[in-house]
Amino acid sequence: MVRRDARHGSRLAFWLPVLLVVALLGGAGTAYWLDRDQPDPTEDPEQVAPPAGLELPPLTDPAPVATAAVGSADPVKVRRALAPLLGDDDLGPHVLTTVAGVDGSLLFTDGTGEAVPASTLKLLTAAAALETMGPDHAFATTVVSAGPRRIVLVGGGDPLLSATRPERGDYPRPADVVTLARATAAQLQASGTTRIRLGYDATLFTGPDVNPHWPPSYLPDEVVAPIQSLWVDEGRPLEGTGRVEDPAQVAATVFAAALARAGIEVVGVPEPRSADPAAPEIARVTSPPLAQIVEHTLLVSDNEAAEVLARQVAIATGAPATFVGGADAVLSTVAGLGVPTSGATTYDGSGLSRDNRLDPDTLTGVLELAGSAEHPDLRTVLTGLPVAGFNGSLSERFAEISDEEGRGSVRAKTGTLTGVSGLAGTVTDRTGTPMVFAVLADDIALLDTLDARAALDDVAAALAACRCAA
Repeated sequence: MVRRDARHGSRLAFWLPVLLVVALLGGAGTAYWLDRDQPDPTEDPEQVAPPAGLELPPLTDPAPVATAAVGSADPVKVRRALAPLLGDDDLGPHVLTTVAGVDGSLLFTDGTGEAVPASTLKLLTAAAALETMGPDHAFATTVVSAGPRRIVLVGGGDPLLSATRPERGDYPRPADVVTLARATAAQLQASGTTRIRLGYDATLFTGPDVNPHWPPSYLPDEVVAPIQSLWVDEGRPLEGTGRVEDPAQVAATVFAAALARAGIEVVGVPEPRSADPAAPEIARVTSPPLAQIVEHTLLVSDNEAAEVLARQVAIATGAPATFVGGADAVLSTVAGLGVPTSGATTYDGSGLSRDNRLDPDTLTGVLELAGSAEHPDLRTVLTGLPVAGFNGSLSERFAEISDEEGRGSVRAKTGTLTGVSGLAGTVTDRTGTPMVFAVLADDIALLDTLDARAALDDVAAALAACRCAA
């Protein structure tokens, strides 16, 4: 009896508070249902009157803690901030500069003609890709049937396809051939197939894999991979550094090894084979959304990804999927959006060619367009820009004390080749006035390379330090 009473007492101690809460809730519910004139606290809590005797202050709109200028800058103030810096001998004798308001108003221009844009050209490629395909577009890598016990790995031009499964924190999170192999193996085994021959199809892109307007040293020096519609890790080897000679063949070999680990025997070595467009699909993996690929491409200045995106723009517009077709398609797409392209000559999508020429007005035109309310699909062109002194290709820039105002206020795409340095992006000055700018210098002495980059940082930082509001 003692033990049972003690247990009974402990149960009562546990349930008594619960019963009291239920009773109170029930009472509140009953009060509500008995007085139908009272607002329902579960649906209209803001309509419930405060307890008697409690007076609450009226609701008012809070004052802003910060405001951003939406007007344009004063051209005189912009010129005063920049003119002393553009004559820096480290920049060489050929420097072109354009600064504009986000409303398109021209604030400052200096120099005439066109210059080698280097990697600032990627801004055009990114904008054209987003315009023609949309920010949510993804690229598929598929496996299709090619007859009894024959399959084909088909490259869909995914620039970020990986040889291994991504890490938990990877961004963008790439598709990978290991996942594709496991899905393929599951389908094959379900049909009773455990032994196959493997082909691979990299015919989506046409023309040469290496751009004739690139220096011949680029491939031997492993600056860039052959541009193909099927590869893993952008044509980099599984071990070590550099680039592989045949990215598609390496991708197929990696896929075959993953199939073997998944329980499918691959007879012989993978061989090139065009897939029938009507062939039954066995499995597929898809890339991250194009918006994320664009952010990645601009942030780290990814040459291979930019070249693939240019080919994809060509395909989307019905042009040949070649270097020429991609370059022409990118330029015609941005021109069709109203970006000034007079004098522009382009031969690739990455800016690696020294034969490319752009007016800085073209770069600022793309940046203005990406920030306009009429083109929200292009916004990733801005969000993908590196932040000065913080990330991407600007993580080690703006290091001088004189550049302090630029850190965090400047977002820009870099452009660097031997003798060439450029910077194009957005800046917010000390009054909160936003601007877009582009500075290209393409006759820099080799010994002045690093000093020229610092001089460009000074130019952008001067805009950030300016009180340029009109």
